[in-house]
Amino acid sequence: MNLLLIAWRNMQQRGLSSWLTIFSMALGVTLVVIVLAISGVVTESFQRNSSVGYNIIVGAKGSPLQLTLNTVFYLSRPVENVPYAYFLEFQPGKGREAAWKSIGGRMANPERPGKYSRYMAGGFAVPVCLGDYFGPFRVVGTTPDFFNNLRYGEAGDMEYRFADGRNFQEHTPENGYFEAVIGSRAASEMKVRVGDKVSPTHGNPEGEGHGDKFTIVGVLAPTGTPNDRALFINMEGFYLMDKHSLPPGEVEKTEKESGLTYVDSTGTAASLGLPAKLPIHQREVTAILVKPGGESGILAANMQQNINESLQAQAASPIREIATMLTMFVQPIQFALLVLTILVCLVSAIAILVSIYNSMSERRRDIAVMRALGARRDVVLAIILAESVLIALSGGLIGWVMGHGIAAIASPWVEDQTGIQVSFFTINIWEWTLIPGIVLLAIGAGLIPAFSAYRTDVSRNLSA
Repeated sequence: MNLLLIAWRNMQQRGLSSWLTIFSMALGVTLVVIVLAISGVVTESFQRNSSVGYNIIVGAKGSPLQLTLNTVFYLSRPVENVPYAYFLEFQPGKGREAAWKSIGGRMANPERPGKYSRYMAGGFAVPVCLGDYFGPFRVVGTTPDFFNNLRYGEAGDMEYRFADGRNFQEHTPENGYFEAVIGSRAASEMKVRVGDKVSPTHGNPEGEGHGDKFTIVGVLAPTGTPNDRALFINMEGFYLMDKHSLPPGEVEKTEKESGLTYVDSTGTAASLGLPAKLPIHQREVTAILVKPGGESGILAANMQQNINESLQAQAASPIREIATMLTMFVQPIQFALLVLTILVCLVSAIAILVSIYNSMSERRRDIAVMRALGARRDVVLAIILAESVLIALSGGLIGWVMGHGIAAIASPWVEDQTGIQVSFFTINIWEWTLIPGIVLLAIGAGLIPAFSAYRTDVSRNLSA
């Protein structure tokens, strides 16, 4: 205790120098805490978004990572599309026939089950159409099953809830096919609510606006997923907008490649008093979100292999692609930032070394007096090391408080952006290494001035 008291008195004698050194260490530790907090938020966000409620994303041939980025995170440009008829290959025979009839088509062989329907008992397939924007936010054309069937959350068991309104429907007397649901953040930033009408733009945020307007019937409760930043519209309305149908030349190509002949009828839509739906042979989907039946992943693996062996589409595992992205891109950046902050702490440790070492010339007489009064060399060495550790720990404690204080202040913004709650006492597991790390840095920084004090010549400095 006496050694710590003497070390504290030494710090007080060099008040300004000691506090500047403490502050430099505090800044370093603050940066470490903030980087660790950001790392934890990013990792948790990726882990949460990997539980998307489905096992496979089916889309056009290309990069599976791009398909995942585009479909899960609404990043990157959409890959090529696949024919709508390919989506029906995940339906049983009756399901395929019903889908064709609802659109106004007839099948030559309605009893034939879909090619992949044997994997789907108890599962589901949800189509997704991308390409439009609402301000800076992506527009997702889909069906009500998107919110009825999909789940989110780290465990993948949380249902989508509506902060206001309801899910859109296939068709309604009031809005026909033009209903929409908007994510919480998109609604907040675009300042829209239930009952407002919105018009997407084609291709990019500054693209040509569609004349069709969708009525917002629901606002999602915050989920902490990319779906907070999207506008979801009825897929039937999506198809009826300009530039969303295949031109005649592409229709002929699709018929030739699929071997199917499409025969159209508008009786079903007309009987409901609705506009004619876009014919099936003019439809495409950007992706299909598939969850095979059963609890085992064997069905998903077999389906994915079969799809990838075909020439028409590819199947990507979102969990695998997100894990790959986390390993290949995110974690190296996090590691680089952490290394930089550790270097800042090393610079602070050097500042401790310089501060104490420069004061040694002023303290040689004091050290000589202590030695003359009976203090051993090892006691003098311990006092200098204790001073170094006190400076470092003081800076570390202040830095820890500053780092967590900044995290607490930023908590509302972080929760709004990611859905992840961060409080003052949200501690990353790696923070437990800060204390021993700081002590080791302090001992390393104090060794040179401590040995300088250890070798102090008593007789020379007393007579000086």
